[in-house]
Amino acid sequence: MKGITSNIVKTLTVGSFLPCSDNSGAKIVNVIGALRYKGTRGRGPQVGVGDIVIASVRKGKPDLVGKVVKALIVRQKKEFRRPNGTRIMFEDNAVVLVNDDFLPVGTEIKGVVAREIAERFPKVAAISAGVV
Repeated sequence: MKGITSNIVKTLTVGSFLPCSDNSGAKIVNVIGALRYKGTRGRGPQVGVGDIVIASVRKGKPDLVGKVVKALIVRQKKEFRRPNGTRIMFEDNAVVLVNDDFLPVGTEIKGVVAREIAERFPKVAAISAGVV
């Protein structure tokens, strides 16, 4: 997996409720953990754009509600800085459900995704509405 070139500000924490912007059947997910997070003892994981989280589906299709899934964060409200000096922010936070191989579960993503996602997860960017 390729590294992220931007300096992502990690603002989402355990307990965050995030909308799911794909057509997998989930509407709202609750973050319960983070993949590949290493931190200090007693400190909760913090995640941002491009991170994989472990989440529980809270609203959506009845067969998905309560399931523990992996999700990729594709947008965040808090601005982050790119190497060329521009700052990027979105008007909402959003995730996309992914499987164990980090391929998207849905076939379509509503809204745009960050360019950092396109660099790291090209299959997710291919089914999105656009890349910013």
